[in-house]
Amino acid sequence: MSDDLKFEQDGAIARLTIDRPDKGNMLTLAMVREVAETVAKAGADSATKAIVLRGNGKDFCRGRDLSAAPEHGPTTALEIRSALMEPILGAYAAIKGAPVPVISVVNGLANGFGCALSAVCDVTIAADDARFALPELEADLPPTLAMYAHLDRIPTKSLLWLVYSTGQIDAAQALAHGLVSHVAPAADLDKTVEEFLAQLSGRSRESIITCKKYLGHARLMDTNAASDLAGNLLSVVLSSK
Repeated sequence: MSDDLKFEQDGAIARLTIDRPDKGNMLTLAMVREVAETVAKAGADSATKAIVLRGNGKDFCRGRDLSAAPEHGPTTALEIRSALMEPILGAYAAIKGAPVPVISVVNGLANGFGCALSAVCDVTIAADDARFALPELEADLPPTLAMYAHLDRIPTKSLLWLVYSTGQIDAAQALAHGLVSHVAPAADLDKTVEEFLAQLSGRSRESIITCKKYLGHARLMDTNAASDLAGNLLSVVLSSK
């Protein structure tokens, strides 16, 4: 693993930290691939009940590190898709596909890809001084990949405001938009996170997995199908106890 990513299996909690504070925890494409691989591996471990993603230092993640791009990059649409888009989409897929919840802990700025990364996680806990932004249109680039990460997380109008305004929103606004699950005073962020993780650690992995699985499928179903799935999944869990 890159020296700029730190992983620790802490009992039932897998902890992945972006450790590049001098660069605002910006991620290279190689690091993005490592995030995807690490999340997938941690989620497949039967001992894991939750995965925590956070950044070391004053910012969660200021986006992708474009300075690390190859000098002579891909030019055709297929080459661009393979070299640049697939690693990012792969990270989103790994987080969505992890059987256990992936929890982002946001302090400081979550910018561009950092904002998308926090959004695609199942639970986002933010410090009250955190900020979120999708500034890509400042460079006249439509942030469709970042928009995909937010697609089933926040309302369309909230997403388009982030995209078209290119400005930062604070933690309270992010909570109102549904981008954030919970806001804690910055001084109490770690305590809030650890209390939440302690609660999760006390639940069975099967029950935790079932909750994420249900939401992943039910939101795409009609009412009757979602009702049937709710009954079926709960019946399986109860019968296994």
